[in-house]
Amino acid sequence: MTKFSDLALDPRVLQAISDAGYETPTPIQAQAIPHALEGRDVLGIAQTGTGKTASFTLPMITILGKGRARARMPRSLVLAPTRELAAQVAENFDTYAKHTKLTKALLIGGVSFGEQDKLIDRGVDVLIATPGRLLDHFERGKLLLTGVQIMVVDEADRMLDMGFIPDIERIFQLTPFTRQTLFFSATMAPEIERITNTFLTNPAKIEVARQATASTTITQGLVAFTPSRKDRSFVEKRAVLRQLINDEGETCTNAIVFCNRKMDVDVVAKSLKSHGFNAAPIHGDLEQSQRTKTLDAFRDGSLHILVASDVAARGLDIPAVSHIFNFDVPSHPEDYIHRIGRTGRAGRMGKAFTISVPSDGKYLSAIESLVKMEIPRVALPEGMDLANAGTDRPREERSSRSRGKAVTGASGVAAAATASRRSTAPKPRQSRWFRPRPVDAPAAPVEETRAKPREDRRGGRERREGSEDRREVRDERRTGRERRDERRDDRGNGGGSVMGMGDHMPDFLLRSFKIEAPAKDEAEEETPATGTEA
Repeated sequence: MTKFSDLALDPRVLQAISDAGYETPTPIQAQAIPHALEGRDVLGIAQTGTGKTASFTLPMITILGKGRARARMPRSLVLAPTRELAAQVAENFDTYAKHTKLTKALLIGGVSFGEQDKLIDRGVDVLIATPGRLLDHFERGKLLLTGVQIMVVDEADRMLDMGFIPDIERIFQLTPFTRQTLFFSATMAPEIERITNTFLTNPAKIEVARQATASTTITQGLVAFTPSRKDRSFVEKRAVLRQLINDEGETCTNAIVFCNRKMDVDVVAKSLKSHGFNAAPIHGDLEQSQRTKTLDAFRDGSLHILVASDVAARGLDIPAVSHIFNFDVPSHPEDYIHRIGRTGRAGRMGKAFTISVPSDGKYLSAIESLVKMEIPRVALPEGMDLANAGTDRPREERSSRSRGKAVTGASGVAAAATASRRSTAPKPRQSRWFRPRPVDAPAAPVEETRAKPREDRRGGRERREGSEDRREVRDERRTGRERRDERRDDRGNGGGSVMGMGDHMPDFLLRSFKIEAPAKDEAEEETPATGTEA
């Protein structure tokens, strides 16, 4: 059996491997490391969890043992699709290079450019980065890739899924043609094969397992059920998930729950927490510090259930994951391989359950066609009552609320409901533009409905007293105006007021007159008095 001591690695690297407790390399490591040490390009295809990270980390440290880095010109480059995977590669480098003087820099999003620029300016031997952040530094003029001797592309199929292939092609063109390229992937899509044919020179192709196969250490199961109603599918799937976790009991030491959408990750994590499970979410929309904190808690055992999107499906090395639960059937069949590959690692046994509804039929068929096997069906957990799975509140809380409302009679039910609303509903926020008045009080004049100044914590009583004084002054002024108007009306029209005519009216408009038609023969002799007055 091949051992690490037989692979012509640097003695300092062998010492670090021994300190980590490893003696025998995995198949991908045993075949890839000799070719890498010879300076050949390597194309490695292996299922997840087989140790691909050490397959390029160990020979890189050995090759870079001689030489010195220059400012802004890294000697090697490792590209990873996600921040978590890049951070994991950096941890592996620290583990295996601790007896050497090699330096590294980690370029990922969510971290300030200033700290990363300082590391690059000092000169680094190994640069570990995500494609987007690497190009950001290059376009800012802070980085040169003309000194790269070894270039590694890890999880290339994930790069394809995330749309990084154009960035990868551009980065390849920025590096020297004489570089050594190590290319690793779990699957071999046609687009990945095109890139390898373009940028790799006579690579040593290593395939230690049939493409897209699941590890034999993983026990798979499919829970297929039909929801009682289409709109209850999401609620009932959460109930099935909780029952599956409970049925596994103490054997479920920790678990990862995968969802297809980021918003579902938050909802499922909140649902599990409300039922007493120690769960937390992780997805791409969270801050990098929060993502790192959550992963660290899951690794050290303080967090038992990690609810994740596919950001945690590729390459993350968490050795002791006992269970995987696919809350959603993945839309890409390759993602199924990567998800369940988080368990059953390094020879350990693991279990993977997938929850399926009738609308997942085409995705399920694609997965079974890819893995070339039918996933064993698992019956619904015994005693599972989907009809009563309509809420995420624990059963004790629901029963206590129902007991509080159990009042006989129609009037009793209405009274109990009213009392419940009064006791539980929050008091409405009183607007500063509204002051309630007693029911029997007359409506306030328009002037009194003006905005009242807001009372602050200091001087509130003085403000109220000042406001009352100002209101009294306004009342006195209004009373004076009304009295003057009354006197003016008395002088103008004898005490009456005419609506719509203003404060003053001419006297001739108020006099009454009458015109009588005179006889034809007396029209010139007599003139009516009223006519003269008129």
